[in-house]
Amino acid sequence: MHGTVDRLKNETQEAARERACSIPLDQFDPGDPELFRTDSFWPYFDRLRQEEPVHYCRDSLFGPYWSVTRYNDIMEIETNHSVFSSAASLGGITIRDIAPDLRRESFIAMDQPRHGAQRKTVAPMFTPTHLDQLAINIRKRSTECLDNLPRGDVFDWVDKVSIELTTQMLAVLFDFPWEDRRKLTRWSDVATTLPGPGGLVATEDERQAELMECARYFSHLWKERIDQPPKSDLLSMMAHSPATRDMDPKNFLGNLILLIVGGNDTTRNTLSGSIYALNQNPDQYRKLKQNPDLIDSFVPEVIRWQTPLAHMRRTALADIEFRGKQIKKGDKVVMWYVSGNRDEEVIERPYEFIIDRARPRTHISFGFGIHRCVGLRLAELQLKIIWEEILKRFDTIEVVEEPKRVYSSFIKGYETLPVRIAG
Repeated sequence: MHGTVDRLKNETQEAARERACSIPLDQFDPGDPELFRTDSFWPYFDRLRQEEPVHYCRDSLFGPYWSVTRYNDIMEIETNHSVFSSAASLGGITIRDIAPDLRRESFIAMDQPRHGAQRKTVAPMFTPTHLDQLAINIRKRSTECLDNLPRGDVFDWVDKVSIELTTQMLAVLFDFPWEDRRKLTRWSDVATTLPGPGGLVATEDERQAELMECARYFSHLWKERIDQPPKSDLLSMMAHSPATRDMDPKNFLGNLILLIVGGNDTTRNTLSGSIYALNQNPDQYRKLKQNPDLIDSFVPEVIRWQTPLAHMRRTALADIEFRGKQIKKGDKVVMWYVSGNRDEEVIERPYEFIIDRARPRTHISFGFGIHRCVGLRLAELQLKIIWEEILKRFDTIEVVEEPKRVYSSFIKGYETLPVRIAG
């Protein structure tokens, strides 16, 4: 079966390469979600980095947009806050524009100085002292989850491990009712999905109805926390901070969705990606088993290799010439992290998965500058502890089928990943 799977995968990739080489650059639409669902976007970004690293797409599912594909160019856009805005009021941080009446501020979709004040509210969750406390909890829940996995039978790693462990962690961070924790998974998926027939939600109205349910549920918890002494969960931190306690309903829901998606999707998909990467690179799997201390460099390498968020978007506040291109005020500018993490000029042998890289933290998966992921240390800690426990228990976790990938050019993730652990 493996041979057939690999052959079909190679044929798909070869067809994608031929198409990416043959169509004119002015017809490129690298943000097409279908390219991500089929994992066939790579040659498009390879060509853009080489031939037109700042590229304009005139027409797409998401309207016109600029693509920035090289590592150092992305860093420059990330740090030029006077020209490139994250503000929700201008469309936010994804290639997909949110309708003006549905735009919700969150601290990632907000410019200075308000961004810094709201972000600081949740930062204490990720201090070294607090992470040490969370580590005990992560290890306990990881061991329980891994000890209950079936042996000898095929099961879905995404559902049984990746979703379960990240959702448990999210419930702990929010001090969320344990029995309802899968609601967090659902809200995260609904917040980032593209509505359509046969999709997670069929229409934008359905999506908004579920997100309002999320807002109502959290409003009830918020009222409880605001009447209690401050505690160390994210909701209590926000309820008792001057920067966030008087948020309007849209800002409240915007920050909730940011924390739910940020705490769920990214770690979930990197955890699934780590299993897939090691199966694709059995020599690295052997290396890790022989020397478990390599987990410290393995974790950032898999975060680079997976790049769980394919892009972030900015909106130009003024006309600017950038790398010889004329970007106009109001233009949408998409920074493709997934391309920057394969930039040969910055990362040696970027397509190879190398768990003992000399500089494994040279990647842009967490963003850069003031909007760099606030929870990155927690994400790394979760992956490190889970893999320490995996290596204690299982000789090999075998991927038995190609994963089903998410239809999204924002979330680079897996819907399913069928695996087997030897009995």
